[in-house]
Amino acid sequence: MTKDEKKLGPQRSRIDEIDRQLLDLLSERSSIVHEVIEKKIRNQLPIFAPKREDDKTDKFRQMAGERGLDPDWAEDFLRMIMASSRASQSSSQFPRATEEPKHVLIVGARGGMGRLYTRIFEQSGHTVYKIDKHNWYELEEMAPKLDLAIVTVPINVTADVIRRLAPKLNKGTVLADFTSNKTDPIEVMKEAHSGPVLGLHPMHGPDVNNLSKQLMVACVGRDEAASAWMVEQARLWGMRVIEADPQKHDHVMHLVQGLRHFVALLHGSFMKTYDLDPRDILEYSSPIYRGELMMTGRIFAQSAELYADIVFANEERRQLLLNFIEHNDRLTRMVKEDDKEGFIKEFEAVTDFFGSFANQALEESGYLIDRLTDRFA
Repeated sequence: MTKDEKKLGPQRSRIDEIDRQLLDLLSERSSIVHEVIEKKIRNQLPIFAPKREDDKTDKFRQMAGERGLDPDWAEDFLRMIMASSRASQSSSQFPRATEEPKHVLIVGARGGMGRLYTRIFEQSGHTVYKIDKHNWYELEEMAPKLDLAIVTVPINVTADVIRRLAPKLNKGTVLADFTSNKTDPIEVMKEAHSGPVLGLHPMHGPDVNNLSKQLMVACVGRDEAASAWMVEQARLWGMRVIEADPQKHDHVMHLVQGLRHFVALLHGSFMKTYDLDPRDILEYSSPIYRGELMMTGRIFAQSAELYADIVFANEERRQLLLNFIEHNDRLTRMVKEDDKEGFIKEFEAVTDFFGSFANQALEESGYLIDRLTDRFA
């Protein structure tokens, strides 16, 4: 240590002491959070309370400004603390939406989503039954007890599993599915089962630590009142619930899932063909391209069969992809003909189409860029 650096000793020691105090305070806060957990479970209150979080964030920003601190930084700090608190709240038990436990069947219990929701339902105090290929024979004994049966199997076998399962269920059992398409599965469930039908689409993967702030899309097929407790249960888990029309859901999913995953394949396949090693590219990447590369790469860390089922889900989605390829061919002519003017014209037309959303995207992506730079640079 140089002579000049030694002069910083008292200040550095004080900073170290403040850091220890911060950790002590966070530890105390965590203990209080566990007390909140117990009260939420006893009083059946949701894990995530958006109004409380928004109010607290606004007040925290104001207090930060009064102390000469950057309100944006303060909000980030608070949100990380609250996210940790929600994760803690989701680590042991959850509030239950019903007075008495429900009897829930998970079909496909050995899959990622099956294992996750088996754990979540059990931690909510419900009685969970598990069916997969190896123990289908047990369904006969389970069926009379069931209040809810959820089919969470690959898309390409969902309809067959529904048709095989439905005749075993009581008329009062809610039949639901977790498929990323909703129109066709709901129709199959309604044809195969005379009782309540509920289409569910959890918009997350099986690797999440908790369900707080995750999105659940719910599409009622038949008898909304009978499945209302399940929708409320998702809210109590802290999920954001959107009740949607099945056809509108599927139309949006063609873009959100089908097109996005196909573009990821196009991106990755081109890199492979031209030997553009992602590790080499990463060294020269701006933060925004790093983020894009990571979103592409994470897809190839998962199941090819899963993404094939999503991309080739139905005729409408495949037609959209063909339209996309034809559209791409039109834009390709700009490159072949060195049509810079045409490129600018198309770019400006898309700018007009995006409108004010472009500014929102600029702001949100800027936030992500700053966080990526700070964490991984």
